[in-house]
Order: sequence, then structure tokens, then C-alpha cells
Amino acid sequence: MAKRVCIIGGGVIGLASAYALVRAGHEVTVIDARDSLGSETSFANGGQLSYRYVAPLADAGVPLQALGWLLRGDSPLTLRPRLDPRQWRWMASFLGACRGSVNKRNAAHLLRLASLSQATLQQWREDDRLDGFDWRRNGKLVTFRSAGTFELARSKVTDFLQQQVLSAAECACLEPALVGDGFVGGIYTPNEEVADCHAFCQRLAARLEASGRCSFLLGRKVTGLRHGDGAVQAIDLGDEMMPMDQLVIAAGHRSAELALPGLALALYPLKGYSLSVPIGAQHQAPNVSITDYDRKIVYARIGEQLRVAAMVDIVGFDARLEPKRLALIKRQALETFPHGGDYAQAVEWAGMRPATPTGVPLIGASAYRNLWLNLGHGALGFTLACGSGQLLAELIGQHAPSIDMQGLAPRAA
Repeated sequence: MAKRVCIIGGGVIGLASAYALVRAGHEVTVIDARDSLGSETSFANGGQLSYRYVAPLADAGVPLQALGWLLRGDSPLTLRPRLDPRQWRWMASFLGACRGSVNKRNAAHLLRLASLSQATLQQWREDDRLDGFDWRRNGKLVTFRSAGTFELARSKVTDFLQQQVLSAAECACLEPALVGDGFVGGIYTPNEEVADCHAFCQRLAARLEASGRCSFLLGRKVTGLRHGDGAVQAIDLGDEMMPMDQLVIAAGHRSAELALPGLALALYPLKGYSLSVPIGAQHQAPNVSITDYDRKIVYARIGEQLRVAAMVDIVGFDARLEPKRLALIKRQALETFPHGGDYAQAVEWAGMRPATPTGVPLIGASAYRNLWLNLGHGALGFTLACGSGQLLAELIGQHAPSIDMQGLAPRAA
């Protein structure tokens, strides 16, 4: 039975949810506070569709490692404590998740979702001829500068993940654009992909508009939700109350502003930065996606630009550009790919990744019978978007989900 669904959030998660719902025959309205879709966290992210590297940030040893990072001038992590109970609650929960057994369990949940997401995107590309967003299956090489981290990573390689352990010389042979003598080896996964997340959002929006089953309310900020009798009754848009049948919250880190009694939204923004570096005929940009593991920097060739993304800044809800952080990224990128593109013309960007303490998103039903969640994907939003949208459409349509929902379903507050 077709349903009328309203989605708050016009980023990649909200749009992928809308696309999956429309494919299933439902009517959808997408609301976003911005005047354009995919213009916040989805705008200039890393671009890697990293389906097999999905282990959460929270892990055994991370708190001690983070303390070491905070003492370095070139740290990939910045922590700015604030008088904000949300920040302290999130960090306390994050520390509680920093155990090897918890990380392993949550990584399994994410891998299950990532596999579904890769299959779903492939289905949309093949069945619907969805294209125009610089998608490629180019493989991913994770490079290591520390022998210790390389050996630990080698110990986790499995045939199931289709990974290959490479020496430093083999890394250079695989990707000739990679220079420098600081690498000790790498792990290559040939079936990983890359694409332009913002362009993907625009393609989804165009298909949704053409379907006749989806409408958009842009530049409309949701200021609250009216609820009663165990359901959400209307959406407060400031100057009007909008009734709805089914509601999905997919508003990224802003979703926490819409919390209701009995609704647990343990979200906090992890700020990241990127450079979009133009590539000319004279440049030597990598064709394989690269993750510099020890520096926590990712590189992805997206069309005729090199996307360089990095950093985890826990600094509150502040999306301003930080010149020192961007200068560090540019310096390290120049060291690794000195001929990768025209760094002088790089476009700088910062975005807020909506993260749960465990790194596992919340997908599915809430404590309110007509309210659904699809949020908290952190740095994996683009990777997990299609699978998350597909799951949500199945749940709203009262169909059996494609994968086991263990660990993904929201919990009551």
C-alpha cells in the first residue's frame, strides 16, 4: 500500500531515502532548510565509496592514541571542550565504545550495511540507468607509514574482503603518482569505488522530480514537531503547521534539534575539511583512491579534480574554515602528490559529519508509530546512503528488510 512520506533533510541520506521510497511506489516530500540540495555535509566530502573499510573510530587504544595526537602540531584530531552537555555525553559514550569486542561487533553491522549499499547502488545504476556523477570502480589503496600499524592491518586481511597486502615498491607500482619514501606498505582492495556525492544528490533530485511522486520544500527550516497519542501530528515550519502521515528524520547533525520525548538521538558533529584540486593535462593525480592511514587523509580522483579530505575536529557546531587546518592538509598533500593538481586553485571546504558514539547509524522505527530515523552515518554517509535508504523503504512499506537489522535499529530513550 502506497504511503505519503515526508523527509526532513535534503542531503545524500535524505535523497537516497526518497529515491528508494519512490521506487517502491510511495509519495514523498523532501524538506530542507537550505535553498539547494546536497549543500552541506554531502557537498564536498571525500568521495570514496569505501565499502570494506567501515570499522568505527571507537576502538581499543584510540583514547591513548588520541592523547598523543593532541600533543602534536600536525594532529588529525582537534578537541575543543565546550560547556555543552551534548559534547560531554557524546564523548563519554564514545569512550565506553572504545573496546576491541565492541568495535568488532559494530564493524560487522557496518560491513553488512555497506555490502547492501554497494549492491543497491549497482541496481540503481543498471536498472534505472542512473549516471552522471563520476562513478568509477577504481580500487582503494590504504598506505601505511608505521610498521606497527601496517602489521596490525595485515593481521586483519581476509579473503572475504578481497584485499591484497603490498610492499612499498608494489604500492608505487600500482599507483605511480604516489611519491615519497615514508611508506612501508599498503593494503589494496580492487572493488572499492569513487563518485561525486554532490553530483549524485543532484541526479537523484532530478530523477525524483521527473517521477511525479516527489516534491521539494527548500529554504524551509523545521522549528519543531507537534506530537500526541504516540505519533507525530504535524511539522512546524515557523509560519505554518504542515500535517503529514509518515515522517523521516534525515537531517544529519541537525537532527538532534528535533528530538522528542522518548527519542534518543546521540549525535554530535565531527568536523572535517576538504580541498578540491583542479587537475590539468600536466598533472599526475592518482587514479586509485588512496588513504594515508597514519595521517588520516583520503585522496580521490573525481572527474577532473583531486579531492583531498581529512581531520576530525570535535569543536561543536562550528562549520567555519580553519586556515591552519587547511594549510596542514595542503602541505601534506603536496608531500604525497606534489604533481597531483593545481593546489593554488584548490577550493576549500568544511563539513559536519553527523556521528553516533559507536559509529553505527540509526535506521528504522522510533518510539512514535509514524516517525522513522535515518541518521548518524558519520564519515560513511555516501558509502552507506543507498543501503540505508533501501532498508528504510522496506521498513516503511512493511516488507522484510534485506539484511539483519541487529545493531542498526534505533533504541528508545
